[in-house]
Amino acid sequence: MRDRMLGLPRPTLDVPVSLPRQAVVEQAAAPLLSALAFFFVMTSYYIIRPVRDQLSGAVGSQSLPLFYGAVLVVMLLITPVFGMLVARFRRRSLLAWSYSFFIACLLAFVPAFMAQAQIGARTLGVVFFVWVSVFNLFVVSLFWSFMADIFSSGRARRVFSLIALGGMAGAIFGPLVTKLLVHLVGVAPLLVVSSLALGVSLILLLRISDSHDRRPGSDGNEVIGGSLWAGIRQLWSQPFLRYMALLMLFGDGIGTLAYALVADYAKANFADAVARTAFYNNLDLATNLLGAALQLSVTPWLLVRRGAGWGLVLPALVNVALLGAVALIGSGSVSFFGHSLPLLLAVMLVITRGFAYGMTKPAVDALYTRVPREMRYKGKNFVETAVWRFGDLVVTSAVNGLRALGLGVGGLALAGAGVAALATIVARRAGWSPDLAPDDQAPVEKAAKAPA
Repeated sequence: MRDRMLGLPRPTLDVPVSLPRQAVVEQAAAPLLSALAFFFVMTSYYIIRPVRDQLSGAVGSQSLPLFYGAVLVVMLLITPVFGMLVARFRRRSLLAWSYSFFIACLLAFVPAFMAQAQIGARTLGVVFFVWVSVFNLFVVSLFWSFMADIFSSGRARRVFSLIALGGMAGAIFGPLVTKLLVHLVGVAPLLVVSSLALGVSLILLLRISDSHDRRPGSDGNEVIGGSLWAGIRQLWSQPFLRYMALLMLFGDGIGTLAYALVADYAKANFADAVARTAFYNNLDLATNLLGAALQLSVTPWLLVRRGAGWGLVLPALVNVALLGAVALIGSGSVSFFGHSLPLLLAVMLVITRGFAYGMTKPAVDALYTRVPREMRYKGKNFVETAVWRFGDLVVTSAVNGLRALGLGVGGLALAGAGVAALATIVARRAGWSPDLAPDDQAPVEKAAKAPA
């Protein structure tokens, strides 16, 4: 009554009132089902992430350029293949085949880990590191491309924090599963558990897709079409995508620097795979708890009240302040799960990455709802795969070079603060890029037909 007297619109569920009751219920439930699906996606990934990381910890940071270089080569080879699949297959088929492929690969790695002593940590480490990196980037990127496809910009700002929170819950649950099982069953059986979680997420995503495709006017049954090289071309032609690529390079550089330093710490302090897996698991747990706290507090308010652009700017400013403080304080240490961890690592890994997962990621994906459909799948995928891993290769190579020149903790922190300052400028431009569709308005377009 009060809203009517003031002339304000009545609250809605962002669904047409003419739809059948079942369709309205399905659309209202879509955010919860999406959050549950993302929970299982991240559970699957975070069960095997410590398994990957302990392999890099076994060889140290000197081998990371090799690892990331191999990932970059694979990404560059896979990107056009993925573009071809997006151009020719409907969304449902793309989800089904992509996720099924990674489930099959998880199961195929089980006998390899059972024979790790014969294969060697370095050889298995390179192969599994590459594969998990591809798994993470493609599975997660495809999930968020799908989310940007089915939610409008306005609704995305309201529900993406909820969906991301589901992922954070999975990112907390996955390490807990690993922590519980790794000492009981070892490393190899964890891959089976991870594949089961990914299978559950696929079932949920297919249900969400089918429900959305029954809506009048849905374009989910249409192939996206276009060129298989479109994602690469869009990087040069679209200002928003260029900004996102630069933000990926600058923002990820801090996390990659921390990852390299942690690899050396793990190599020096843990002698076996189980101990390294448990240590990396604790790091992930602390990071994701912080991310979940942000999702429950600051992030929803910021995205709804101030806009998704501020979800990019604020974490970058936090990184500048934290790394600047570390540069001034020096190389102190903090107690972390019974270990004396260098202050720089604690700050960079837990706080900066917690903000990246808990605030930056949902903001980025909310902004992708304001670009054309082809860019959501092809351009976004290229930035979040090939560009990301190119940045990893550059950063790890630079870290090795700087440390060889004698640069200490303070110098590395100061360099990180400078990179974070650049990220702040780019984040401001990305969040208000001129080629973004107006907020609360999805881009109007017809899906292109795939060539016969």
